[in-house]
Amino acid sequence: MKKILPLLLFVFSINICAQKISSAKWSDLFSYNNVLSIREDNGKLIAATENGIFFYTPASGEITKLSKANGLHEVKISAFDYNAETKIGLVGYKNGSMDVITPEGITYVVDIPIATGYSGEKKINHISITGNLAVISVDYGVSIFRLDKKEFGDSAFFINAGVYQPSREAVIKDNIVYAATSTGLKTHEMNVTFPIFTTWTTIAGGDLKQISSGSVIAYANGNQVFYGNGTSFTGISQSFSAVQDVLVTAQNIIVTDATKAYVFGLTGNLIKSYDANEALNTSFFSDSKIYAGSKLAGMLNESGESLKADGPYNSTSYKINTQGAQLLISSGGRIDYNNPIYNNLGYYHFDGIKWNYPNLFKNFVGNLNVLDAVINPLKSDEIFFTNYTFDDASKGIYKIVSGQLVKKYASTGGVYNRVVGSVFDENNQLFVSVWSGSDTSGKIGFYLYNTNSDQFNLVSVVSAGLVQKPVVSSGLLFIPAPFFSSGGLLIYDYKNTPASLSDDRFKIIRKGNNLPADGVVSVAVDKNDDVWIGGRSGLRILQNPSAAIDEDNPQAEPIIIEENGTGEELFRDSHILQIEVDQGNQKWISVDDGGVFYLSSNGEKTLQQFTRANSPLPTNNVTDIKVDSKTGKVYFVTIDGVVVYQGDVLDVTENFGEVLVYPNPVIYAQYKGNVRIRGLAAKTNLRITDAAGNLVHQAIARGGSYEWNLANNRGVRVASGIYFVLMTNEDGTDTSTAKIAVVN
Repeated sequence: MKKILPLLLFVFSINICAQKISSAKWSDLFSYNNVLSIREDNGKLIAATENGIFFYTPASGEITKLSKANGLHEVKISAFDYNAETKIGLVGYKNGSMDVITPEGITYVVDIPIATGYSGEKKINHISITGNLAVISVDYGVSIFRLDKKEFGDSAFFINAGVYQPSREAVIKDNIVYAATSTGLKTHEMNVTFPIFTTWTTIAGGDLKQISSGSVIAYANGNQVFYGNGTSFTGISQSFSAVQDVLVTAQNIIVTDATKAYVFGLTGNLIKSYDANEALNTSFFSDSKIYAGSKLAGMLNESGESLKADGPYNSTSYKINTQGAQLLISSGGRIDYNNPIYNNLGYYHFDGIKWNYPNLFKNFVGNLNVLDAVINPLKSDEIFFTNYTFDDASKGIYKIVSGQLVKKYASTGGVYNRVVGSVFDENNQLFVSVWSGSDTSGKIGFYLYNTNSDQFNLVSVVSAGLVQKPVVSSGLLFIPAPFFSSGGLLIYDYKNTPASLSDDRFKIIRKGNNLPADGVVSVAVDKNDDVWIGGRSGLRILQNPSAAIDEDNPQAEPIIIEENGTGEELFRDSHILQIEVDQGNQKWISVDDGGVFYLSSNGEKTLQQFTRANSPLPTNNVTDIKVDSKTGKVYFVTIDGVVVYQGDVLDVTENFGEVLVYPNPVIYAQYKGNVRIRGLAAKTNLRITDAAGNLVHQAIARGGSYEWNLANNRGVRVASGIYFVLMTNEDGTDTSTAKIAVVN
């Protein structure tokens, strides 16, 4: 039986020492379906996918994984190879960087040689390891990489008549490099003239895409495979439709066709084949069994069982919805909040046990651009999603029950009447934001779901341009309008009776109300009922939004922080993508190309900042953030996948929760950061004493968590010993204690 094991201590090979990788506070929700390459080490299969690597042990069924969340430095893997003798793996990325994986750790390499004047793709097309050397194929030639020194040697830039010629794949055999290119098989000995492309020799013609070497060299031209000693080659008699991969091992030539895998002997004799009935990238032969690397279903064994690390159908992501243990990740997108991006993906559903992908999306007819999906709080098997398109046949709101399509609610009007985001309010009433109308002066508003009639009723409110996902709080509906000239924020008071419109009131606030000039993108309501408004060009706060509806000219305010002794507007001119409030009233704010900022409750202090350079974030553009108040997990959604940060703030009340101190003990040789305390009351008075009762530190913690830097009241690190944390809530009606062991 297959067993999934999430690892914090990752063992690269069962016969080498364990390698500790990255922080336990991060995990990923990447897809491991698209298998690009498969290798083997001592009975363990290693599968490289787009956003990570997983390891499968057939004898035990155990699966572990390695990604940017626990050791790698990038996402978007484009090439991989592994040498079982030296225990060294090389991971190549689409941005041209590499990770070198050894038993001692993972080294990030960014200095791959680039041809002078080259301005095209830097993607690493292929990696082939031979002994202590690896040949790296790119769109402008090949480079030799020395594994022992982790540095590049000679490079050959393939320039023909002033045009760079890609090396699709290349291998090393007997000190000679063989490169598969669009104009044939090119070779050169690794000597002083290796970098000079005019000295390379073409030994076979054709448009070649794959090559591999071992006891023999084998290459393919699309529907034929040839093998030989490097001088002469013979064609394999088997015909192929579209060769995807060729791999030579010590005993076999493994050929992957469009949906089939073939295993040949070194003389071209067919030994075994397997029809996966799935689109394939690669395959491998181990212990007389074929393992096929598919594009959509992970690694398949001969029984058709999918072997992979658990994850969603695809990594492409846009919004996330949480409901208890369930997750919904929608995959759509828009260009400038307007034109749809048709990636033909739907939503990915984690039901609390496993990931699901409805067949509706696999067989969808028409344009598919799912911008949002929500779970009915009263019916956990009922999901509503919005399909944002300009096509009447496919646009609209859909209801799925138990994974099956039940109903489509039409939203006709071609490029008009576009549904975007959905939200259930405190009374489980469903609202869907919509830009409606018949021309460019259309109105923004919402569809309201009528449970009894199983219909959506349109409420068009006010003229404005485009809409974002709505937010509800205490009977108020907030709909951001991100369009430049007519953007703003709609505040709609439906008196908790949205079906009755007669007593409703609303106001749209815009630039004249001191909002950012170029439209509103995101909004959140905090624990003080202040509205945090994120625009294309800044951040604002509006107090008492219910009263603001009745004001003639309500004014939002910027946050002013001190910067170099002068007052500066927080996030001035920044494009605010998303705002989320945690249970401690701290704010998570994502900024276009700026990552995520974790701010104090008033926004005047930055507690943390995460970017793709200092965290597992796949990109610096985080399109959605969700905080799970029960677990403290913070979900960051990007176009390249979702990563999860284990935050410290859970449900915060006036009293203490389950107080946890970590790490504990604090051993300086192993950990040099702050000690974290979570499960605190909303306002907590802390006193930390030594074993003799002497006060060494005191503070007031707000928001349910606190970090101690292990310094005493004089700013000096405390000595080794046991320290006691004495805590009371704000009015002294609840107390808690904890112990911290310090080893310097």
